Amino acid sequence: QVQLVESGGGLVQPGASLRLSCAASESIFNWVFMGWYRQAPGKQRELVAEITGGGSTNYADTVKGRFTISRDNAKNTVYLQMNSLNHEDTAVYYCYARKSSSLSYWGQGTQVTVSP
Repeated sequence: QVQLVESGGGLVQPGASLRLSCAASESIFNWVFMGWYRQAPGKQRELVAEITGGGSTNYADTVKGRFTISRDNAKNTVYLQMNSLNHEDTAVYYCYARKSSSLSYWGQGTQVTVSP
């Protein structure tokens, strides 16, 4: 069973930065895409950013210009660099991966809290 392990969450002040990591338990080289979702209390889970195997990226409008997704195939890891964090970014962030048309995986989530 493939595992995705997130890390890097925490409590930060508004305006700060964090980098989330998602490490896969096997090679991600041929995976279709990987991404980050988040879920705030009382809200639905929403896409934050995604990156294809070819490196194309897509971002939610609310994070464009502040967040950057990247992948390091050699380390089987996807990153989410988050800058200029604000209270609305507070959520549990989940790593998501689509290995193929029929196989997809979720990580366990990492909490990001932005508070003065």
